[in-house]
Amino acid sequence: MVELKTDTSIDAMYEAGQVVASALTAVRDAADVGVSLLELDEVARGVLRGAGATSPFLGYRPSFASTPFPAVICASVNDAIVHGVPDGYRLRDGDLVSIDCGAQLGGWAGDSAISFIVGTPRPADVRLIETAERALAAGIEAAVVGNRIGDIAHAIGTVCRSGGYGIMEDFGGHGIGRRMHEDPGVPNEGRPGRGMPLRHGMCLAIEPMLISGGTDTYHTAPDGWTLRTNDATRAAHVEHTVAITDSGPRILTARP
Repeated sequence: MVELKTDTSIDAMYEAGQVVASALTAVRDAADVGVSLLELDEVARGVLRGAGATSPFLGYRPSFASTPFPAVICASVNDAIVHGVPDGYRLRDGDLVSIDCGAQLGGWAGDSAISFIVGTPRPADVRLIETAERALAAGIEAAVVGNRIGDIAHAIGTVCRSGGYGIMEDFGGHGIGRRMHEDPGVPNEGRPGRGMPLRHGMCLAIEPMLISGGTDTYHTAPDGWTLRTNDATRAAHVEHTVAITDSGPRILTARP
Protein backbone atom coordinates (compact mmCIF):
# COMPACT_ATOMS: atom_id res chain seq x y z
CA MET A 1 0.00 0.00 0.00
CA VAL A 2 1.27 3.47 -0.88
CA GLU A 3 0.86 6.16 1.78
CA LEU A 4 0.31 9.66 0.43
CA LYS A 5 2.07 12.16 2.66
CA THR A 6 0.61 15.46 3.75
CA ASP A 7 2.52 18.67 3.08
CA THR A 8 3.38 18.78 6.79
CA SER A 9 4.77 15.25 6.60
CA ILE A 10 6.81 16.15 3.53
CA ASP A 11 8.31 19.06 5.45
CA ALA A 12 9.25 16.63 8.24
CA MET A 13 10.81 14.28 5.69
CA TYR A 14 12.82 17.22 4.39
CA GLU A 15 14.35 17.61 7.86
CA ALA A 16 15.38 13.94 7.84
CA GLY A 17 16.67 14.34 4.30
CA GLN A 18 18.84 17.28 5.27
CA VAL A 19 20.51 15.18 7.97
CA VAL A 20 21.36 12.65 5.26
CA ALA A 21 22.65 15.41 2.99
CA SER A 22 24.89 16.71 5.79
CA ALA A 23 26.21 13.23 6.52
CA LEU A 24 27.06 12.59 2.87
CA THR A 25 28.78 15.96 2.56
CA ALA A 26 30.84 15.28 5.68
CA VAL A 27 31.81 11.81 4.47
CA ARG A 28 32.86 13.09 1.07
CA ASP A 29 34.91 15.86 2.67
CA ALA A 30 36.64 13.30 4.91
CA ALA A 31 37.37 10.81 2.13
CA ASP A 32 41.03 10.92 1.14
CA VAL A 33 43.87 8.60 0.32
CA GLY A 34 44.66 6.53 3.42
CA VAL A 35 41.31 7.06 5.15
CA SER A 36 39.52 3.81 6.04
CA LEU A 37 35.90 3.00 5.29
CA LEU A 38 35.31 2.48 9.01
CA GLU A 39 36.54 6.02 9.63
CA LEU A 40 34.03 7.31 7.08
CA ASP A 41 31.28 5.40 8.88
CA GLU A 42 32.30 7.13 12.13
CA VAL A 43 32.02 10.51 10.42
CA ALA A 44 28.45 9.73 9.38
CA ARG A 45 27.59 8.42 12.85
CA GLY A 46 28.76 11.71 14.31
CA VAL A 47 26.49 13.72 12.02
CA LEU A 48 23.47 11.55 12.82
CA ARG A 49 24.18 11.71 16.54
CA GLY A 50 24.60 15.49 16.46
CA ALA A 51 21.24 15.88 14.72
CA GLY A 52 19.43 13.58 17.12
CA ALA A 53 18.75 11.14 14.29
CA THR A 54 19.09 7.37 14.10
CA SER A 55 20.17 5.13 11.24
CA PRO A 56 17.72 2.92 9.35
CA PHE A 57 20.75 1.05 7.97
CA LEU A 58 22.25 -0.03 11.29
CA GLY A 59 20.87 -3.44 12.23
CA TYR A 60 18.74 -3.65 9.07
CA ARG A 61 18.20 -7.25 8.01
CA PRO A 62 16.07 -7.92 4.93
CA SER A 63 15.17 -11.44 3.85
CA PHE A 64 18.22 -11.84 1.61
CA ALA A 65 20.74 -10.95 4.34
CA SER A 66 22.35 -13.57 6.58
CA THR A 67 23.38 -10.96 9.16
CA PRO A 68 22.15 -7.49 10.21
CA PHE A 69 23.90 -4.58 8.52
CA PRO A 70 26.64 -3.34 10.88
CA ALA A 71 27.06 0.30 9.84
CA VAL A 72 25.23 3.57 9.15
CA ILE A 73 26.59 3.93 5.61
CA CYS A 74 27.05 1.58 2.69
CA ALA A 75 30.55 2.15 1.32
CA SER A 76 31.00 0.56 -2.11
CA VAL A 77 34.41 0.87 -3.78
CA ASN A 78 35.29 0.33 -7.45
CA ASP A 79 33.56 -2.91 -8.62
CA ALA A 80 31.18 -2.86 -5.63
CA ILE A 81 27.83 -1.51 -6.83
CA VAL A 82 25.81 -1.17 -3.62
CA HIS A 83 25.54 -2.42 -0.01
CA GLY A 84 29.29 -2.31 0.65
CA VAL A 85 30.08 -2.99 4.30
CA PRO A 86 32.56 -0.48 5.78
CA ASP A 87 35.73 -2.19 6.94
CA GLY A 88 39.40 -1.43 7.43
CA TYR A 89 40.07 -0.88 3.72
CA ARG A 90 42.01 2.36 3.25
CA LEU A 91 41.19 4.47 0.23
CA ARG A 92 43.70 4.59 -2.59
CA ASP A 93 44.39 7.16 -5.27
CA GLY A 94 41.84 6.78 -8.06
CA ASP A 95 39.26 4.77 -6.11
CA LEU A 96 35.65 5.22 -7.19
CA VAL A 97 33.54 5.37 -4.03
CA SER A 98 29.76 5.19 -3.65
CA ILE A 99 28.31 6.14 -0.26
CA ASP A 100 24.68 5.44 0.63
CA CYS A 101 23.25 6.86 3.85
CA GLY A 102 19.91 7.09 5.59
CA ALA A 103 18.48 8.89 8.60
CA GLN A 104 15.40 8.51 10.76
CA LEU A 105 14.25 11.74 12.42
CA GLY A 106 10.93 12.53 14.05
CA GLY A 107 9.43 9.31 12.74
CA TRP A 108 10.37 9.96 9.10
CA ALA A 109 13.16 8.60 6.89
CA GLY A 110 15.55 10.05 4.35
CA ASP A 111 17.81 8.12 1.96
CA SER A 112 20.44 9.32 -0.50
CA ALA A 113 23.67 8.24 -2.20
CA ILE A 114 26.63 9.84 -3.93
CA SER A 115 29.54 8.58 -6.02
CA PHE A 116 32.90 10.32 -6.23
CA ILE A 117 36.57 9.71 -6.99
CA VAL A 118 39.36 9.86 -4.44
CA GLY A 119 42.50 11.55 -5.69
CA THR A 120 43.37 11.33 -9.39
CA PRO A 121 40.27 10.71 -11.54
CA ARG A 122 40.12 8.34 -14.48
CA PRO A 123 38.22 9.88 -17.41
CA ALA A 124 36.08 6.75 -17.72
CA ASP A 125 35.06 7.03 -14.07
CA VAL A 126 34.20 10.71 -14.46
CA ARG A 127 31.96 9.87 -17.41
CA LEU A 128 30.33 7.02 -15.46
CA ILE A 129 29.46 9.24 -12.51
CA GLU A 130 28.28 12.08 -14.72
CA THR A 131 25.98 9.67 -16.57
CA ALA A 132 24.61 8.33 -13.28
CA GLU A 133 23.85 11.87 -12.16
CA ARG A 134 22.16 12.66 -15.47
CA ALA A 135 20.07 9.50 -15.14
CA LEU A 136 19.03 10.57 -11.64
CA ALA A 137 18.14 14.04 -12.88
CA ALA A 138 16.08 12.54 -15.72
CA GLY A 139 14.24 10.29 -13.29
CA ILE A 140 13.47 13.21 -11.00
CA GLU A 141 12.28 15.32 -13.93
CA ALA A 142 9.81 12.55 -14.81
CA ALA A 143 8.50 12.37 -11.21
CA VAL A 144 5.51 14.62 -11.77
CA VAL A 145 1.80 14.30 -11.08
CA GLY A 146 0.10 12.62 -14.05
CA ASN A 147 3.08 10.51 -15.04
CA ARG A 148 3.54 6.89 -13.99
CA ILE A 149 6.29 4.86 -12.34
CA GLY A 150 7.22 3.56 -15.80
CA ASP A 151 7.98 7.09 -16.95
CA ILE A 152 10.60 7.46 -14.21
CA ALA A 153 12.05 4.04 -15.04
CA HIS A 154 12.14 4.80 -18.75
CA ALA A 155 13.86 8.15 -18.21
CA ILE A 156 16.58 6.56 -16.06
CA GLY A 157 17.08 3.57 -18.32
CA THR A 158 17.31 5.66 -21.48
CA VAL A 159 20.22 7.70 -20.10
CA CYS A 160 22.00 4.61 -18.76
CA ARG A 161 21.66 2.53 -21.91
CA SER A 162 22.57 5.41 -24.24
CA GLY A 163 25.85 5.65 -22.34
CA GLY A 164 26.54 1.97 -22.87
CA TYR A 165 26.17 1.05 -19.21
CA GLY A 166 24.61 -1.92 -17.50
CA ILE A 167 21.71 -1.72 -15.06
CA MET A 168 21.41 -4.00 -12.05
CA GLU A 169 18.80 -6.70 -12.36
CA ASP A 170 16.25 -6.86 -9.52
CA PHE A 171 17.37 -3.67 -7.74
CA GLY A 172 16.07 -0.12 -8.02
CA GLY A 173 14.42 2.68 -6.10
CA HIS A 174 11.51 2.48 -3.67
CA GLY A 175 8.87 4.34 -1.78
CA ILE A 176 9.96 5.98 1.45
CA GLY A 177 8.25 7.63 4.41
CA ARG A 178 7.88 6.36 7.94
CA ARG A 179 10.12 3.49 6.89
CA MET A 180 13.14 3.51 4.62
CA HIS A 181 11.61 0.97 2.23
CA GLU A 182 7.96 1.29 1.31
CA ASP A 183 5.81 0.69 -1.76
CA PRO A 184 6.05 1.24 -4.66
CA GLY A 185 9.19 -0.15 -6.26
CA VAL A 186 10.88 2.18 -8.76
CA PRO A 187 12.79 0.22 -11.45
CA ASN A 188 15.75 1.74 -13.25
CA GLU A 189 14.42 0.62 -16.62
CA GLY A 190 10.90 0.30 -17.95
CA ARG A 191 8.23 1.30 -20.42
CA PRO A 192 6.74 4.79 -20.36
CA GLY A 193 3.08 5.14 -19.51
CA ARG A 194 3.03 1.95 -17.47
CA GLY A 195 2.76 1.30 -13.75
CA MET A 196 1.25 3.20 -10.84
CA PRO A 197 0.10 6.78 -11.49
CA LEU A 198 2.08 9.44 -9.65
CA ARG A 199 0.08 11.56 -7.20
CA HIS A 200 0.75 14.51 -4.93
CA GLY A 201 2.18 13.22 -1.66
CA MET A 202 4.01 10.18 -3.02
CA CYS A 203 7.62 10.06 -1.81
CA LEU A 204 10.20 8.02 -3.69
CA ALA A 205 13.87 7.18 -3.36
CA ILE A 206 15.11 7.29 -6.94
CA GLU A 207 18.49 5.59 -7.37
CA PRO A 208 20.25 4.70 -10.61
CA MET A 209 22.98 2.04 -10.30
CA LEU A 210 25.28 1.84 -13.33
CA ILE A 211 27.76 -0.88 -14.31
CA SER A 212 30.52 0.47 -16.53
CA GLY A 213 31.16 -2.79 -18.39
CA GLY A 214 27.68 -2.77 -19.90
CA THR A 215 26.48 -6.04 -18.34
CA ASP A 216 23.54 -6.27 -15.94
CA THR A 217 24.80 -9.12 -13.80
CA TYR A 218 26.30 -9.05 -10.33
CA HIS A 219 27.09 -11.36 -7.42
CA THR A 220 27.03 -11.19 -3.65
CA ALA A 221 30.41 -10.99 -1.91
CA PRO A 222 31.29 -13.37 0.95
CA ASP A 223 30.22 -10.75 3.52
CA GLY A 224 26.63 -11.47 2.47
CA TRP A 225 25.90 -7.84 1.66
CA THR A 226 28.20 -6.25 -0.92
CA LEU A 227 26.97 -6.62 -4.51
CA ARG A 228 29.82 -6.64 -7.04
CA THR A 229 29.89 -6.55 -10.83
CA ASN A 230 30.43 -9.96 -12.43
CA ASP A 231 32.88 -8.53 -14.95
CA ALA A 232 34.92 -6.69 -12.27
CA THR A 233 34.26 -3.33 -13.94
CA ARG A 234 33.49 -0.26 -11.87
CA ALA A 235 30.06 0.93 -10.82
CA ALA A 236 28.34 4.11 -9.65
CA HIS A 237 25.28 4.68 -7.48
CA VAL A 238 23.45 7.97 -6.90
CA GLU A 239 20.14 8.59 -5.12
CA HIS A 240 17.77 11.25 -3.84
CA THR A 241 14.58 11.14 -1.80
CA VAL A 242 11.96 13.01 -3.82
CA ALA A 243 8.43 14.15 -2.98
CA ILE A 244 5.95 14.35 -5.83
CA THR A 245 3.89 17.51 -5.50
CA ASP A 246 1.39 19.43 -7.58
CA SER A 247 4.08 22.08 -8.10
CA GLY A 248 6.71 19.59 -9.26
CA PRO A 249 9.26 17.24 -7.73
CA ARG A 250 10.82 18.36 -4.43
CA ILE A 251 14.25 16.91 -3.65
CA LEU A 252 14.25 16.28 0.10
CA THR A 253 17.90 15.22 0.29
CA ALA A 254 19.31 18.08 -1.81
CA ARG A 255 22.84 19.03 -0.80
CA PRO A 256 24.07 22.63 -0.77
